[in-house]
Amino acid sequence: MSIGETLGQARRESGLTTKQVSEHTRIRETVIRRIEQDDYSLCGGNFYARGHIRSIAKMLGVDSDPLIREYDENHGGAPGALSVATAFEPEQPLRFRERRATNWSAAMAGTLVLVLIYGVFQVFSGEDGRKPAPAAKSPAITAAPATATPGHGDTHALGENPQQPPAQAVGADEVVVAVRATEQSWVNVRDAAGKVLFSAMVPKGQQREWRASKRMRVLIGNAAGVVLTVNGKELGVPGEDGQVLRLTFVPGSSEPV
Repeated sequence: MSIGETLGQARRESGLTTKQVSEHTRIRETVIRRIEQDDYSLCGGNFYARGHIRSIAKMLGVDSDPLIREYDENHGGAPGALSVATAFEPEQPLRFRERRATNWSAAMAGTLVLVLIYGVFQVFSGEDGRKPAPAAKSPAITAAPATATPGHGDTHALGENPQQPPAQAVGADEVVVAVRATEQSWVNVRDAAGKVLFSAMVPKGQQREWRASKRMRVLIGNAAGVVLTVNGKELGVPGEDGQVLRLTFVPGSSEPV
């Protein structure tokens, strides 16, 4: 398979759209579509094309080294080393603009005009030195916090204290997975039928929980950025910084299958 076919297949298997990959990698969606078609004309050169391939591959959990070697073989090889003189030589001769002397006469005239305007304003404003009475403050109204009851398969943000999620019973055929983001991380959650329950970035400090029957598949874009809890048991940080994990959980167990 070509580079684009490899990246496109990995993206589809992860249940992600090109828009979601664009939001995670900061690469324009049109560029990602062209790369999946093995068209690198929008990348801006070989240097940026290699960087885009590495970023997309890392986000999808694909080894980028073989893809980079294939790109170099098809597009003229890896970039050669530059000499110091070439690297620091400007492409165009530098041009220096002559510094003009300050026009002090114009500056003084402008200052006098401002002083005159201020004096006229003071005369006609009728200020008598009295301070206006402070406006009465209206009493603050505190709205009662709304409560939500999560349904089967629903996703919701837990309370402001992520250390103490609300305790809920886990059914015999039910899988409950929760993540607490210590760093921003992409998370994709699907049930046994492949339905996407959640697919978005979880910001640092937020906690999310999902419930599904029989089986739940979870993709984590930054394994070191979350604390994972499965069926009521906290498993801690599941991986390393930047590591992409694909995990599957079933009822009655906290270990991935």
